[in-house]
Amino acid sequence: MKIRSFSSGSKGNCSYIEGNDKKILIDAGISYHRILSSLKNLSLTIDDIDALFITHTHKDHIAGLEVLAKHAPLKIYIQEGIYKEVKNILPREKVEFITPQVTLGTMTIQSFPTSHDALFSCGFLIEEDENSLVYVTDTGYIPRKYLNQLTNKTVYFFETNHDEEMLMNGSYPYYLKQRVLGDKGHLSNRLAASYLKFLIGDNTKEIILAHLSEHNNDEELAVKTVLSEVEKTRYRPHITVAKQNVESILIEV
Repeated sequence: MKIRSFSSGSKGNCSYIEGNDKKILIDAGISYHRILSSLKNLSLTIDDIDALFITHTHKDHIAGLEVLAKHAPLKIYIQEGIYKEVKNILPREKVEFITPQVTLGTMTIQSFPTSHDALFSCGFLIEEDENSLVYVTDTGYIPRKYLNQLTNKTVYFFETNHDEEMLMNGSYPYYLKQRVLGDKGHLSNRLAASYLKFLIGDNTKEIILAHLSEHNNDEELAVKTVLSEVEKTRYRPHITVAKQNVESILIEV
């Protein structure tokens, strides 16, 4: 399995996942031109992509969806409940509704609900052979009933949106601070670290910190906060940060 973040943050999100025989994107929150450019850096074209999975319909996750839907031959997987929000830009024949488990070649993609101020939002558990990826962004918390399902996976692509002290002392208006901190907001460094401490295990090789706020977080601080909890376990996964304007390294597991 190969993973690369093309962009991660409040201005746009898109990630590339490659399995044995299928290649997918998660979210299309950047321009179609930028998606093509990022694929070219992998010696790929849009014709090589088999499917796009959408977590939710906030602009930073679907800004490039309309143009992509016009030009790309791939199938677009979304929650059935949000199709009405995008049907004006997404022809029905391009759409597959996300079921609890989708199988693409040797890869299985299971969805699970996240808690965000969107009509529907979800994360993904992607598994193939002995490798697995937990993909979680844009959530105020992870429902307890899904935690055991997400334990001891190979890679965690995990939201560390903000540092709580930076947010509260920053320039955001009070209502926005409350939104970010709320149950339907975003995971802080501290909360993400506590989840990851519980979730990681012997199989875990990589943690990718994602969706960092450019105003209320700092890469070094996010890594330090997560590392302080991870070091309380006996596991030592590699930790990287997915950036807004720079593609991540290509992670292979």
